[in-house]
Amino acid sequence: MMDTRMGWLRGIPLWQWVWCAGLCLLLGPSWLAAQQKNGFDLQSALIPPEQIMRGGPPRDGIPAIQQPRFERPDGSQPWQPNDLMLTYDGADRSWAFPIGILNWHEIVNLTSQTQPLLITFCPLCGTGIGFDPVVDGQHLTFGVSGLLYNSDLLMYDHQTESLWSQIEGRAVSGPMAGQELQYMPVRHERWQAWQARTDGNGEVLSTDTGYGRDYRKSPYGNYEQSERIYFPVTQTSRKYHPKTWVLGWRHNGETKVWPFPELAEHEGIVHDSIGGKEVTVHYDPDTPSAELRDADGSLLPATRAFWFAWYTFHPDTEIFESN
Repeated sequence: MMDTRMGWLRGIPLWQWVWCAGLCLLLGPSWLAAQQKNGFDLQSALIPPEQIMRGGPPRDGIPAIQQPRFERPDGSQPWQPNDLMLTYDGADRSWAFPIGILNWHEIVNLTSQTQPLLITFCPLCGTGIGFDPVVDGQHLTFGVSGLLYNSDLLMYDHQTESLWSQIEGRAVSGPMAGQELQYMPVRHERWQAWQARTDGNGEVLSTDTGYGRDYRKSPYGNYEQSERIYFPVTQTSRKYHPKTWVLGWRHNGETKVWPFPELAEHEGIVHDSIGGKEVTVHYDPDTPSAELRDADGSLLPATRAFWFAWYTFHPDTEIFESN
């Protein structure tokens, strides 16, 4: 076998060897390294590889939860009444995913055959987003790549090792590049409020994750209040504090964002439209959170995010203003 390989190599003309060597010297090791980060092939990336940043932990250094355990709220959980939950209402029950857990794991895979669900959370962008993990009939499971794009979580699927942008909900490299995940509507609710709304017909993600983490303590300190953004982004706007909470949605090729300070100027429900669709915005200043609903009252899969995060992905977004 070795003789066969060496014979094949000897068959390459000298000029091709010289050309390849010169190209490698010209591009340098930084170019070669840029085509692969954390073990992911970026040669066919739909975004500039140099804008894909290492976040610090390696691939799976932030461990996604692959086999989540759930339990009924019974007073044994460590959560306080005002602790924030990312919640999803299924066909027969509601699930609560404490932000205290998501801060440390960022991804939860629910692999139920009847109702698969992917829960994602990026602490740097403040974005908690739910997805249907089934693409073209294939049920994907996801992990944390250790990479970021525009300061946002790049997750990867275990089946093809494609990288996916969380906020965009699309694969940006690998065999699945260009494919999109279907967004699922989630809410942001306080622990006590969620329990009251579901009247006991809900389950909460257990702190028994298999990992030793202090889920009562955030590893990000006062990041949410600071103007500082840890990683570079491609577009910025000083219209609002970078960490101002907003609700954003994309529909029919249009994007619109409802900043919470603007919603606070209105009493009650805001009636609006986007992409030819009539919507209502329900603002809760106590959480704070907002929900987007259609004319029938159905919850739409809008994204709660920091202002800087929504803007860098949607610099042409329409902005709701109270005046």
